[in-house]
Amino acid sequence: MRFLVDNPISPQVAERLRRAGHEAVHVRDYRLQAAPDEQIFAAAVAEDRIIITGDTDFGLLLARSGQPKPSVILFHHSFSHRPEQQSRILLEYLPRLEAPLQEGSLIVLEGHRIRIRSLPLLG
Repeated sequence: MRFLVDNPISPQVAERLRRAGHEAVHVRDYRLQAAPDEQIFAAAVAEDRIIITGDTDFGLLLARSGQPKPSVILFHHSFSHRPEQQSRILLEYLPRLEAPLQEGSLIVLEGHRIRIRSLPLLG
């Protein structure tokens, strides 16, 4: 899978995803660490990448866009901010999340549950 890892998430997460065989880049790789969310969103759309973030603003961008892509994986604030734990959970659950991500989804990883909302987000 192809990922664009946003600034609130450590570049280590992108590295661990690459080591596991995924195509993952961090916004720093594109020098977008200070870019507005809209620019990161546009880059993900242009390259058909799934955004991994801790920034809830991407849910609002998805709702406003009315589009079925890009998929977004959001680490809820209740989830660990440690890169090794985020990477472990991602790699553990990605096989089960692959279909919703390919179809277009907002996936929220919380401390003890995963919420999946299909795109486009309505209402």
